[in-house]
Amino acid sequence: MTQNKSKNPAFVIMKRELSAYFTSPIAYIVTGLYLIITGILFFSTFYIYNRAELRLLFTYLPLLLSFFVPALTMRVFAEEKRVGSIETLMTLPVTEVQVVTGKYLASFISTLIMIAPTLLYIIPAEVFGSPDYGPIVGGYLGAIFLCASYTAIGIFATSITKNQIIAFFTGFIICIALTMIDSFMIFLPAQIVSFFSYISANSHFNSIARGIIDTRDLIYFISLTALFFTITVKIEQTSKN
Repeated sequence: MTQNKSKNPAFVIMKRELSAYFTSPIAYIVTGLYLIITGILFFSTFYIYNRAELRLLFTYLPLLLSFFVPALTMRVFAEEKRVGSIETLMTLPVTEVQVVTGKYLASFISTLIMIAPTLLYIIPAEVFGSPDYGPIVGGYLGAIFLCASYTAIGIFATSITKNQIIAFFTGFIICIALTMIDSFMIFLPAQIVSFFSYISANSHFNSIARGIIDTRDLIYFISLTALFFTITVKIEQTSKN
């Protein structure tokens, strides 16, 4: 089975993309900035408010991921289209589904690598406080689902252009809209509030971050991921034809 996996084009592409990730200065810059900002959020709570907890970090996490996930994914297809290597890739015996799957998995793993060091914040929270592990586990579980969905959006954004900056802003606008939409619901007619509440990624993340695992939240993130993944596959199939 391991041998079959190593020969699967999707896994070959995933390993190639991960290798490119670890040799890319952009990835280190993005990850470094993310860790600096999350560190400020955690330690400001620790030193200013004298509380050892991760609540403030999870409050701003959807906003942070709206920016940093598209920044990580912006080069995935755009760079290959710019230099023309995507045409070479598509002439190989691979399907569009395998290409998108490989690139998506590598990007998703990259976002998990980006947020993984923040797990170390649990240590001072445990040493200097009495953290409630329910919201902590829920917060990181919600972060994984959020990363999965925003990665799919980022992959979609980078598949429609050769320009990395355009890819970044397209992904960022979609992600930030899904994150911030619940902040504007007080201005919306009551008849459509429930609809916009459901499509708000922030509200579903907050539900999971409270330690409440609701199937509606899981279905939302899985559906959002599948939707943009499928659209990306269709785009690549169209561009090949």
